[in-house]
Amino acid sequence: MAAERDALPEGRYGRSADERADRKLKIVGAVLGAALLGFVGWAGVHYITSSEVTGQLTRSKTMSDTTVQAVVEVRKEKDAVAVCTLRSLGADGAEVARKDVTFDRREDHFSQLVEIRTTAHASATELEGCRTASRG
Repeated sequence: MAAERDALPEGRYGRSADERADRKLKIVGAVLGAALLGFVGWAGVHYITSSEVTGQLTRSKTMSDTTVQAVVEVRKEKDAVAVCTLRSLGADGAEVARKDVTFDRREDHFSQLVEIRTTAHASATELEGCRTASRG
């Protein structure tokens, strides 16, 4: 009996297995939180510093069997040159026109009317995309 009294109660002194597991979870959580914070910071800096050009076809109208007018809205850096590709489709879905339009305006957001010559009557016009081009 005396030997049982001399033994220390389990878990009273030192850390229990649950406390060690909790500490490990806190460390893992802190590391993952720091990694997530780093990624969010990197993504924000990348988004702000990237020099992408975006465009949107706001409206288009077929003027005749050989002409389409389209209004393109462009967002870019002031000093960037944007090139946007427009194409018109005939009633059968075949391409009747394709045009690369260069926007060299020193504005960051603007809309511009573009005229496209077609080989046949166009029933639809679409903006395929915009990209940055070199000046000159």
